[in-house]
Amino acid sequence: MAIFDKLFSGLSKSRAQIDDNLSEVFDREKIDDDFYDDLEELLILSDIGVGATQNIIEGLRTDAKEKHIKTPNALGVLLMDKIKEQMSTCSADYEFEQKRSVVLVVGVNGVGKTTTVGKLAGKYRAEGKKVMIAAADTFRAAALEQLSVWAERSGAYLVTGKDGQDPSSVVYDAVSSAKARDNDILLIDTAGRLNNKKNLMEELAKMKRIIDREYPQAIKETLIVLDGATGQNAVNQAREFKEVTDVSGIVITKLDGSSKGGIAIAIQSELSIPVKYVGVGEGIDDLLKFNADDYVKALFYKEEYEEDGAESEEQE
Repeated sequence: MAIFDKLFSGLSKSRAQIDDNLSEVFDREKIDDDFYDDLEELLILSDIGVGATQNIIEGLRTDAKEKHIKTPNALGVLLMDKIKEQMSTCSADYEFEQKRSVVLVVGVNGVGKTTTVGKLAGKYRAEGKKVMIAAADTFRAAALEQLSVWAERSGAYLVTGKDGQDPSSVVYDAVSSAKARDNDILLIDTAGRLNNKKNLMEELAKMKRIIDREYPQAIKETLIVLDGATGQNAVNQAREFKEVTDVSGIVITKLDGSSKGGIAIAIQSELSIPVKYVGVGEGIDDLLKFNADDYVKALFYKEEYEEDGAESEEQE
């Protein structure tokens, strides 16, 4: 299945929920305060977030006035453009994929963090890279079992420790091994907890000190994994992790089972952290690199907007 087709299918529940109300909002004769109020309510209920929604509505008001647009349908394409403006990724965001790198994967339990590590390993191995996985979550036995399966499936080398071992010592061993084996990417699965920020901050800081000291030539990337089904709670989790470590990218999982696809827009708008991957299925190749154009099209696309919005209506 083509990448966009996977994304389109994966966002079907979110798109269906939005589509149920989108046509009703845009299928009216004039642009007035009621139109903007209803559209604002729809976007907020779609988990796009209050801040991003206000930016989108304000942008539409400005464009409608400056471009002399009189009908709601003619704002359809502009709506998608305004939504894309709330998100941004560039080639530099994925520089770590092409160079020697260490990727620290963080997140709370249950968001699909360990599975994400496995899928990333599969993605990079399919691209011909030498990949190593470090099982630094030494507090959850199931994490090691999962990683063992993913490592075998992807062909990545796995470094493990003992139950309850200091996670930083596992990171130290993995860094030493990655250098010795000349690996391209080292993926580090960390413990998924946030109940004690002080301990978490100290643990992550210790890992980073080891990586910086022992592997200064590698690019350091920190990805936070969020469960798309949790909606606005995912924004709160990202904000809390941002307080204790330098998060450089976001992975949103389980979007295929959720109607809260708008959360990808809210997170980027509110926290200024780019979404880099989205999970739309359980397969090893169902973790997709984020593309704002494709994402918005898969979430909101309606053919009639492109037709009606192609020519803005000029005031007489």
